[in-house]
Amino acid sequence: MNSNTLKVIIIDNDPLFHEAYRFYFKTFSDYSLEGLYLSVEEALSDYDNVMPDIIISEVFLRELDGIEGIRFFRKRDRNVKIIMISDQSDFEIIKKAFKSGANGYLTRPVSNDRLHNALNSIKNEGAAMSNDIVKKVISNFHRKSYQFFSERENQIVDYLCRGATYKIIADKLFVTTSTINFHIQNIYLKLNVNSKSEALLKLREL
Repeated sequence: MNSNTLKVIIIDNDPLFHEAYRFYFKTFSDYSLEGLYLSVEEALSDYDNVMPDIIISEVFLRELDGIEGIRFFRKRDRNVKIIMISDQSDFEIIKKAFKSGANGYLTRPVSNDRLHNALNSIKNEGAAMSNDIVKKVISNFHRKSYQFFSERENQIVDYLCRGATYKIIADKLFVTTSTINFHIQNIYLKLNVNSKSEALLKLREL
């Protein structure tokens, strides 16, 4: 293997995608596919035999998910680069991935060119994001916020204005519905209202 060739492993619980990755890497002269795994656990058990430079992992896996797996890989090699892949572009999931230590995030479908560009970005710049993710991140930083609400309250207000239920908001923010209810009561108190409809009306006025 060329000394400049970077070793890559991929974790995806869909064997059909494995075939596509094998095909893609046959066209890459600067990256070598060293392992395809169905789970984080499989990849960890073989990790010391491969010692990859780059890990590509699906976010949603059957047991330990890809984002949770990041910390285990960091324990093996704090410098390994990790790209998350998902068919979802929810901002909270993206934020959780990067806060957990991911270096990149791509949404499906992942073509030959998109994958190669992401690998090049990781190699040359240390990070990679597909264009739709960049737009999502920018739009979320540009969304309206209210100074009298905390950061968490502003997140909840944003979801409320988009018609989300308490359960959906809880799932998006990775907290319990009782936690959301606690924040909602504080929001109502600050707005001096007693219901969701009153809160939305007040927010539109603001």
